[in-house]
Amino acid sequence: MRDGAVGEQTIRSMISIFLVIGVWMANAGCISTRPAHYYTLGANAPPAIQGKPDGLILLVGNIATPEALQDGRIRYRTGSNEAGAYEYHRWTERPGLMVRNALIRALRDSGKYQRVLESGSSANGDYLLRGKLDEFDEVDRAAIQTKISLHLDLVDRKTNQNVWDHTMEREEPVSGKSVVDVVQSLDRNLQHVVSETAGEIDKFLGARR
Repeated sequence: MRDGAVGEQTIRSMISIFLVIGVWMANAGCISTRPAHYYTLGANAPPAIQGKPDGLILLVGNIATPEALQDGRIRYRTGSNEAGAYEYHRWTERPGLMVRNALIRALRDSGKYQRVLESGSSANGDYLLRGKLDEFDEVDRAAIQTKISLHLDLVDRKTNQNVWDHTMEREEPVSGKSVVDVVQSLDRNLQHVVSETAGEIDKFLGARR
């Protein structure tokens, strides 16, 4: 009986020790957990200009992205082969969706179209714009930059033929070393990319009419 009591007491002591260790580890985990920070682009964009009554109707489809850009983390590249992501710095929307929204705003703001709409099963339009975003990253070199690589094509909805395609690659300097500086650089970079792209589309479609 005495040996049994001693054994039971030993087991209880070990359980107590494990519980204390468990609580300590849980508290340590809570202390070390960092809050995630979320960012968006183009939040201060001006309202769209009134559409042209006799203008074309454009549909803007999905902007595809590689898998690395789909989880919302802000990406960076070091050298030619190494890539990573900031675990606690994320986009409020996927980069492909932010680029799509920026294109819609830029095309609407040109005032050259009757309507510019998101594509969908019930949406009718004259042309469909679609594309792929290959790069949307911080690039770490001697001077930190951001890079956007975007390929777009335009489909005539009447013939279902691809009538225009355009690849845009652009780098923008980062003014500082914080993630906020990177986000601001990507914002400037994206505005340049979509503004130039919208101008190229305007020029092409204006020549076809």
